Amino acid sequence: MTSVRVRTIALGFTLFAAGLTGAPQATAAAPATATVEEQRLGNAVPQEILRRSGFDSVAPEFARALGSAHSYAQARRIVVHAGSALWERAVDRAQGRGPAGGDLSRDDDRPLYWARLGMTREVRGWEPAFGLGDSQRAALLDQLERTSRGQTDIRYPKGGKRVLVTGFDPFTLDRDIRISNPSGATALALDGTVIETADGPARVETAVFPVRWQDFAEGTVERTLRPYLGKVDLFTTVSQGRVGRFDVERTNGAWRGGFPDNENVSRTETVPVADPASQPQWTTTTLPYQAIVAAPTGRFPVYDNTSVTEIPAGGTDPVVRPDGPTQGSTARAGGGGNYLSNEIAYRATLLRDRLGLHDRLPGGHVHTPVLQFGAGNTTEVTDPEFVANRLDIIAQVRAILTVAVSATERTRG
Repeated sequence: MTSVRVRTIALGFTLFAAGLTGAPQATAAAPATATVEEQRLGNAVPQEILRRSGFDSVAPEFARALGSAHSYAQARRIVVHAGSALWERAVDRAQGRGPAGGDLSRDDDRPLYWARLGMTREVRGWEPAFGLGDSQRAALLDQLERTSRGQTDIRYPKGGKRVLVTGFDPFTLDRDIRISNPSGATALALDGTVIETADGPARVETAVFPVRWQDFAEGTVERTLRPYLGKVDLFTTVSQGRVGRFDVERTNGAWRGGFPDNENVSRTETVPVADPASQPQWTTTTLPYQAIVAAPTGRFPVYDNTSVTEIPAGGTDPVVRPDGPTQGSTARAGGGGNYLSNEIAYRATLLRDRLGLHDRLPGGHVHTPVLQFGAGNTTEVTDPEFVANRLDIIAQVRAILTVAVSATERTRG
């Protein structure tokens, strides 16, 4: 997920929105209960993506199953099963298992995103005869979100190395509703796979997160990652960043810069975490960034990004620091900006540190290049260059992980 890049919000736009087109008009009215994200489902582009991937049947089939429930307990079982099945179906499609369901390339992350929204819209508008309280509906939605994002599907076999990777939903959809997020596509492509490193195989497990400030404030990152950080050998959060380059973000900042999320909600504040009295302004990567930057991992250059924006101790105005924060400063943007990509990196590395793992668990954030359509394509949902770019990004993330695990093992040895 592209973050807003430090200096101004306008600069953030240049990272992910250059040349994008506006969203088409809705083709059908959304239910009154639908969220901002769910309301976009009525547009022609999401419908085309769902149809061309075979995922257009997901929400209708889910609605029929949900309608058969005669109790809250039964509804919960249906939701958990359907959410897990959607994640598994998206992973299988991305990894070449089962039918493609249409002519949309298998590496595409967008069918999962739009199908999930179709399902959450069904839950939000459902009024069963047995009655459904607000807290029960919220719990069903929470279960659906978690299971359909792979957050409850992280399982490692006994023995071997373990790697945990996260991605994001598509975003900035009101600027171009066709957008795909290469970090989400990478999560689907790598989930449950094994990468061969210089020191043996490593199992990769993944999960995808929403682009919503409120979910992060409610602790979705910590709830998902806490059970596993003490058990893995390396983790990295991944999102979309600059055009034409990868960045390993050296420093993460405790500041939300206010750029609107997928619900068109803005937040400008210190990142809200548990125990704010002990909250640091900055956290740092423990990924082997020098080895990653030096290795030939793919066609995109990879940078060790050390820049931050801070308010210096005793100062009042933000200052860009190319070499990282100064003592006692207040964060205004990490290397990855001050959007949700910076925040997931901050939260994950803060959790690492609070669990006492800073000195023995490599972890941090990697920004991928912006996923671009082919030259001149302002209307079509896909094109050969778009697919090639996404496949190259996925392959390079895999190569970066291979280097990172191998470098970590050499350091420990």
